[in-house]
Amino acid sequence: MPDLAAWAWALLAVAAVIVGLSKTAIPGATTVSVAVFASLLPARQSTGALLVLLLVADLFAVTAYRRHADVRALVRLAPAVVAGLLLGAVFLAFASDGWVKRTIGVLLLVVIAITLLRRRAQAAVTGGIHPVATATYGALGGFTTMVANAAGPVMSMYFLAARFDVKRFLGTAAWFFFLVNLTKLPFSIGLGLLTPPELLLDLVLVPLVVVGALGGRWLAGRLNQTVFDRLVIVFTIVGAVYLLL
Repeated sequence: MPDLAAWAWALLAVAAVIVGLSKTAIPGATTVSVAVFASLLPARQSTGALLVLLLVADLFAVTAYRRHADVRALVRLAPAVVAGLLLGAVFLAFASDGWVKRTIGVLLLVVIAITLLRRRAQAAVTGGIHPVATATYGALGGFTTMVANAAGPVMSMYFLAARFDVKRFLGTAAWFFFLVNLTKLPFSIGLGLLTPPELLLDLVLVPLVVVGALGGRWLAGRLNQTVFDRLVIVFTIVGAVYLLL
């Protein structure tokens, strides 16, 4: 178990609640948890510990929104996501903690800028998005989720660009991350990111993830589309900037 001060445990507890909340109400907020874990634990260790918490929250999200997933969107994303996962695994095998943090921060800010420009120009239309954009977002999503569990903001930007409504957004994201995180599990174990100390930490924090997931389920039914979109963008920017600093 990590030897942390009381204030550090308090921050990890808040981050665990945010993990649950982000999966059932506010996608993109996970980046805040990524930043907290990466600042209190070695970056590689934080990636392994956070993966288990994300999987627990994914189960709640899939159960809550299983009927709202866009299966065709998931199929279109799959090839690029797999390529990104493999590239991320190679990167992790050689990159230092510092490079991991900075790389993810830069990628997130680039994705945010591109998505906002597309929305301003009304390049994205309801029900569809260009195949090149799909491949780009998918590859970035696979890479960032493998390296730092930070694909939430990337894929949030994709779903916003594709003009998904709240329920379709949450349902598709739930299945996407559940399947991707399951795929990442053997990679994380093989790279030494998930070891007994991280599992002990997760045992302490899992109940807080459940609290956040249940709270997010209550909140999601009360968010209108405009507020939802703005919250996603704000949390994405805050998390990306924190990783860079």
